[in-house]
Amino acid sequence: MTTEMQEIAITEEKPLLTGQGQADPAKDAAEIAARILLDQGQEHSIETPHGVLHATLHGTGNTRRPAILTFHDVGLESKSCFSTLFKFEEMQEIVKNFTVVHLDAPGQEEGAAVYPNGYQYPPMELLAEMIPAVLQYFNFRTVIGVGVGAGAYVLSKFTLSNPELVEGLVLVNIDANSRGWMDWAAQKLTTLTSSVTEQILSHLFSQEEMSANTELLQSHRERMNKAPNLANIDLFWKSYNSRRDLNIDRNSTFKCPVMLVVGDQAPYEDAAVECNSKMDPTTTSFLKMADAGGMPQLTQPAKLTEAFKYFIQGMGYMASSCMTRLSRSRTTSLSSSYSMEGSRSRSRTLSQGSQGGQLPPSPSHTMEVSC
Repeated sequence: MTTEMQEIAITEEKPLLTGQGQADPAKDAAEIAARILLDQGQEHSIETPHGVLHATLHGTGNTRRPAILTFHDVGLESKSCFSTLFKFEEMQEIVKNFTVVHLDAPGQEEGAAVYPNGYQYPPMELLAEMIPAVLQYFNFRTVIGVGVGAGAYVLSKFTLSNPELVEGLVLVNIDANSRGWMDWAAQKLTTLTSSVTEQILSHLFSQEEMSANTELLQSHRERMNKAPNLANIDLFWKSYNSRRDLNIDRNSTFKCPVMLVVGDQAPYEDAAVECNSKMDPTTTSFLKMADAGGMPQLTQPAKLTEAFKYFIQGMGYMASSCMTRLSRSRTTSLSSSYSMEGSRSRSRTLSQGSQGGQLPPSPSHTMEVSC
């Protein structure tokens, strides 16, 4: 008995509904608005025991991983300090896996009201004491801190007081010391001869950048000169200049992995090198970036992203496959020098090429990278 296979043609008896498969203008507009909101972030004003902090949240608030918490430098706010880095193409593979919160110091955010004459701006210690309220507000268990300049100091102070809340720190242009008498005298003389804007620019940029009057420097000079809240910026500047020693040494330091970052010939290069010498070499990496000037997060976002992704991977939060995808678009080599106490320094090169797959350096070494 044979079975014949017959080919049956099925025709659509019912036509598609009108509009099915066609664009819905209202839906498209809603999706565009949602994407814009996601890009700009959700703004929050958070009450703390020492005043209000402005925060911008990016992401869904997933508490399974630590949030990335940033704090900006003097003369900047969160957008001008971090947008270039966090909107960098290769950073997106990292950002999409974490909730990111950008903090603005009191009165520093765009559109901030000017404080009245005689307003007592919080000292750096109190700024650090505001941060636990932020974690409680967002229900974050732990964070990875990313701070620049004054922001690096604030996050360092917060971490030393609350080690259980911080899983990692990236400190750009950190100065862990208070101002000495010579620095204080020089600052007093500078206030008589230079405007607040020029004082802060010399804090943000290297001497080479100041002499060259780079385009980036000019843009920040114009931005600060036109800032309605310049008086607030001056208060934050004075607070930073009145900071105390962090009192870091090998026996009293951070309990989490730390990456120190500074630009070659940056204003705080020596301070960062000194801070590195006081850190625990088993948990610290030191990245000195060539041709980065005073603000490597703006001038060298590609290199800083590469360093940050290995830092994150070393903490075990992203699979190596994700990191390989990040590396495929470019091939670089980082000349690295590793040292351990009691042993001779040795050199090694990390190649990040199309083959990828390399694991980050062991956290049991201090890493000094010049790139």
